[in-house]
Amino acid sequence: MVTTGLVAIDATILATAVPTIVADLGGFSSFPWLFSVYLLTQAVSVPIYSKLADTIGRKPVILIGIGLFLLGSVLCGFAWSMPALIAFRAIQGLGAGAVQPMAITIAGDIYTVAERAKAQGYIASVWALSSVVGPTLGGVFSEFLDWTWIFWVNIPLCLLAAWLLVRHLHETVERQRHRIDWAGGALLSIGSTLLILALLEGGNAWEWSSPQSIASITAAVVMLVGFVLVERRAAEPVLPLWVLSRRLLATTALVGVGVGVILIGLTSYVPTWLEALLGVSPLVSGLTLAALTLGWPIAASQAGRLYLRLGFRTTVLIGIAVVVLSTSALAVLSAEPSIPVVAACCFVIGLGMGLVAAPSLIAAQSSVGWGERGVVTGANMFARSMGSAVGIAALGALVNAAMRGTDAFSDPERFGSAATGVFVAVAVVAALTAAASLAMPRDRPAADLEQAQDVERPASAR
Repeated sequence: MVTTGLVAIDATILATAVPTIVADLGGFSSFPWLFSVYLLTQAVSVPIYSKLADTIGRKPVILIGIGLFLLGSVLCGFAWSMPALIAFRAIQGLGAGAVQPMAITIAGDIYTVAERAKAQGYIASVWALSSVVGPTLGGVFSEFLDWTWIFWVNIPLCLLAAWLLVRHLHETVERQRHRIDWAGGALLSIGSTLLILALLEGGNAWEWSSPQSIASITAAVVMLVGFVLVERRAAEPVLPLWVLSRRLLATTALVGVGVGVILIGLTSYVPTWLEALLGVSPLVSGLTLAALTLGWPIAASQAGRLYLRLGFRTTVLIGIAVVVLSTSALAVLSAEPSIPVVAACCFVIGLGMGLVAAPSLIAAQSSVGWGERGVVTGANMFARSMGSAVGIAALGALVNAAMRGTDAFSDPERFGSAATGVFVAVAVVAALTAAASLAMPRDRPAADLEQAQDVERPASAR
């Protein structure tokens, strides 16, 4: 739970401080990189960490992640420019790539499908607390202290999480020699980076039809095609293609992509939108956004009861229907922003997301045994992280094209129109995610599944 708190707080604490950071370091058109580079390094490292976790165990991998997250946080606190801060956020992302999926995988090891419904409530409480603490701290640090404190606060949390894991998590792993697919990992990293570079800088640093833009997109496609070819031949691929060949795993991965885009679109632009158009403080905008991450864990804590009675697919469909309606409402009402209305929309979106994210992931986890659970969890988290990374790049390109070199505070009216475009795009992604949810295979209630399945787990995990 403490380890989960590292990622949970980071999800909201930075967004409220973006205007203050831009005012101090400059580079409004570059600020999407603060999120995108973090999410990119997180995404491309998840499959590698997940493979290592199935090889050497979960504990050493999650401790490595905490160490990298701590190092990145310290370096971010000393950042002297926007490029430096972006580079140090990449190190933070490398740590988050191990922290978030390993915490979820460990919970999957320790608890059965039925028990996870209760454990999910405990983990959801972390997100509930972080949804208030994160934006509040981000606003307080930006307004009354210094924005660097949003990174310094991670130091005691990292040390506490590492100490608790060393002291209390014990696992027995049968060690075997394995080959890590470094070629696949490198192709995936380079290809994804070039794709995001093309999306963020196209129409900004260079024209979309320029040689730089064409070269970046072409190289990205070549690298990603090469990645697929390497994975087909690799002895132990970093992202096994069978993960995407099974209908349940493929559809839940698509749902994960949609969740990533929706979450990053709202958390990145709602605070700046409110501060630019309404002139509210970072603290107020942060607390408005907190309604999203408060509604999420409230619904997630009750999702276990639903999927135990109705099944995973039905639970996800209920949740995504709520998300589609509430994101559409936010897009329609964004022309005349109001703090209560935005907070209400964010809260309802959070309720829907709580019924989508965790049940879809647990459905994927429950379809495999211990030896494949790390890879399956990693693949799902990779899909969500890549959705966020590519999503923030695409949305950033949309906003930069609309702003034409100006920033949110020098031309708030233009930024308001650009933000409306972002919210419309988020609503469209929600509708596409609903289509992916409909494609999930029909399943029995998870309570029946738990009784029917005899999933092998190591004695140490019991």
